[in-house]
Amino acid sequence: MHDEFLCHVTAYGVCDGRRIGVPLGTYRAPTLALALWWLRDRASWIAERLDPQPDTPHLPRGALTPVADDAPDVPRMLRAWCADDVQQELVADELAAGHLVRVATSDETTEYELMAESVDALRMQRAAPLLVVPVA
Repeated sequence: MHDEFLCHVTAYGVCDGRRIGVPLGTYRAPTLALALWWLRDRASWIAERLDPQPDTPHLPRGALTPVADDAPDVPRMLRAWCADDVQQELVADELAAGHLVRVATSDETTEYELMAESVDALRMQRAAPLLVVPVA
């Protein structure tokens, strides 16, 4: 069982023709349960900022406008992922097995990525001998 997990949330977009990543948070979770909680919390945090409730007091009237029905709905996808028990169990199993987990969704301008990996697995990868193959 892997005991500690490194979690990251990043938004990617294109600026001046280059893909740029903007870190939205990092957390070193001491348990699997806290890693899963943090990923769901960050997914909900992004969803709420992209799609706040219309009655939110700090928003001026008319600040929110509906988008086209065929527009990618990142907030809906993130909220659905958070509520999907099967997906959460799959993520837990993958992390417990020492695998890197990446959850990503995007709209027209931005890709949102949630990642988590076992600190133990990272340490084991560093300790493994390198395979060097000579090139003719």
